[in-house]
Order: sequence, then structure tokens, then C-alpha cells
Amino acid sequence: MKHGLGLVIGKFHPPHRGHKLLIDTAMEQSRQTVVILCAKPGDTIPGELRGQWLQEIHPQARVMVIDDRYDENDSQVWARNTIRWLGRAPDAVFTSEDYGERYAALMGAQHVLVDRLRIRVPVSGTVVRNDPWAQWEYLEPPVRGWFARRICVLGAESTGTTTLAKALAGRLQTSWVEEYGREYSATKWARQDFVWQTQEFIEIAREQARREDQAARAANRLLICDTNAFATALWHRRYMGTDCREIQQIARQGRCDLYLLTGDEIPFVQDGLRDGEHIRHQMHQWFEAALAGQGTPWQLLRGSPENRLREALELARALFTSSAWTPVI
Repeated sequence: MKHGLGLVIGKFHPPHRGHKLLIDTAMEQSRQTVVILCAKPGDTIPGELRGQWLQEIHPQARVMVIDDRYDENDSQVWARNTIRWLGRAPDAVFTSEDYGERYAALMGAQHVLVDRLRIRVPVSGTVVRNDPWAQWEYLEPPVRGWFARRICVLGAESTGTTTLAKALAGRLQTSWVEEYGREYSATKWARQDFVWQTQEFIEIAREQARREDQAARAANRLLICDTNAFATALWHRRYMGTDCREIQQIARQGRCDLYLLTGDEIPFVQDGLRDGEHIRHQMHQWFEAALAGQGTPWQLLRGSPENRLREALELARALFTSSAWTPVI
């Protein structure tokens, strides 16, 4: 250890592996490392969330999120405020920028310049914001989870949602999230419990959302979901006869870039868990009406499994028209 208190400061908008190199270097050379994240109200990614990501990536560092309302070119103001935030001057300041030398000197600290020319990690926050999917290799799991696109396949019973979701994920070489409600129902039926309660649907919606967020971190830029909380809200209406505001709120908080609705023209198959064909068309109409009343793009898919998959792949490709990266289909 060369230094007592090491400091890294920046916007981290978003954190990437260049930042990781900087912070790792500070931690290797300092007994204690503090990371100051400068957040502005208009940032596209909330500062508190970026701070949580940094703390997860670097659990041994101390991460502070400050309200950035200062002139970025006034090193004296930044030096003075930094000492106030830390309660003392740092022993070393680790940066990859030219401003670091003057900023550190004003606090009586040593400046450690790390990868100024971006040779070891050729990336920047601006480049990531402009095209995160092309810079995927430079992002850590929580940041990938934020930028991952999401496609949700939904539909009435026995309309091929799971078949399509699994095939789509396979062709796109990415992750998919199975329907938690089906897993929950199988356990419920096994214990001879056939009466539903609203709280059960709330738990299903929450767990489905949690699994989606977790899976997005490991996705190859695109996550495929076999249903989500939006669909759970409709199943609650089906079994309980009313809408549930809490489930609808969970659905609104969730993320989806495209909904794919599977048509109900294919033969019905009873697997022991499904209500039956008599309710299928009504549920399909509910899905169509609900999708038409919300803002996320959606597409009805009909025809053979091969035709549905072909159309879904083209729609998935269209989600990345602004990126240098293109899904291989």
C-alpha cells in the first residue's frame, strides 16, 4: 500500500470497465478508497442507482453520491468541496484525465494517472451511452441489466408462448425467463389448493419481475420473457373478477421493449394445469385490448411455429437498428 486514503471521482454515467480499472488501481494502492459519484438531476441514469452499481462492483470501497451543481472547470471549488465531503484531504487522487494533476495538487495529494490514452480499456461513458450494445464487453452485470432490451411473449393458454420464447432465446443466443406463475400453480395444485387469493398473484408478479431483473444481467443484450407482471394482472382479473392496483403498479415499474402476442388459432392442448379451451378466446381478447391500451409496441403473431419465430426474429433485429451490433439470426 502506497497511500492511506485514495480517491476516485467522476460521473460514472454509466460505470464501465475503464472505471473499474481506475477504482481497482486505487484499491490496490490505498488502505482506504472512496469513490465520489457526481450526479445531476437530468442524468439519463439516476445517480443513486449508479452509486448502487458501483458499491456492488466494489464492495470494499466507500461510494458517495453528491449533487453536482458546480462548474466542472473550477478545480478550486471541487478541491474545497472534496475535503469537506471527506472530512480531510485524500492522500492520492486516481484519475484518467488531465484535470487530475491540478485538482490533486490543490488538496496536497498525489496524482496517479491511470490509462490516460484508454489503451488498456478503450471505452468511455459517452461511447457507452451512444451505443451500449456495441460496448457490451466493457459493462459489468448490473449495468448490462439496465441496458438489456426485453421482449415479452404472452398470450392465452395453449397458444405457444413458451415454445416461442424458448426458440427465440435459442436463436438469439441469449437468456429467457420462464413463467413463474406456472411453477407456482403446479405447486399449488399438488397440495390440493384450488382457491386463489389476491396476495398470491401479487407474489407471482413480484417474483416474476425479480427473476427478469436478475436474468437481464446475464443476457446477451436482449432478454426474452415468457410472460410478465402485465400478464399477471390479467390472470388476476380472470380468477378474482377484479383488477388489482398493486399488480398493475408492479407491471408499470417493469421494463419491456416489445410485446409479442401469440394467436389463439392453433389447437388447444390440455396439460392438466390449464382451464380449458372455453376460456381461451376470451382471454386472448383481453390481451389484445390491454395491449392496445398501453404504450409499449406489440405485435400479434399467427401461423405455424416457424412463421411466428421468423417474424419474431425480424422484430427483435429491429430493436437494434440504432446500434453497430446486430443480432445474429
